[in-house]
Amino acid sequence: MKKFRFSLETVLDYKQQALDALRAEHGAILAQVRAQEDVVEGLEGEHGNVNEEFSRRKLEGITILDAMNYEQYLRALEREIQEERRKLAILRRREEQKRTQVVEARKETATLEKLREHKLDDYRRAEQKAEEQLIEEFVSTTRAMAAMGM
Repeated sequence: MKKFRFSLETVLDYKQQALDALRAEHGAILAQVRAQEDVVEGLEGEHGNVNEEFSRRKLEGITILDAMNYEQYLRALEREIQEERRKLAILRRREEQKRTQVVEARKETATLEKLREHKLDDYRRAEQKAEEQLIEEFVSTTRAMAAMGM
């Protein structure tokens, strides 16, 4: 019998390559999200440390100029934190979109893989049936020849 060939093999290969590419893109975006989370966390930590230092210095006594510098720096940090959070929100939306694309591509690939498996099972059953028929014909021929005395 002829060798099994899935007619949609090239489509399945293409879908698998597309899925792999989407997974790589999703991984890259996830890395960007993690890096951006680290940036925000670092800025928030710096803001907390500077605010704590400012509070401590106020209790010890601080010049008005130094107090204004602390307040100005804290406001600048707050603006930077807001900007970095906005960037993080954008990255998270991109990650969510890419994850959705990966899920959809996985569904398409899985459908084709199931179809391939079904076709392979059909092929194997047909091959087994043909083999059984060949054996049955051989046995019948052998019996007929034996009955004729050959």
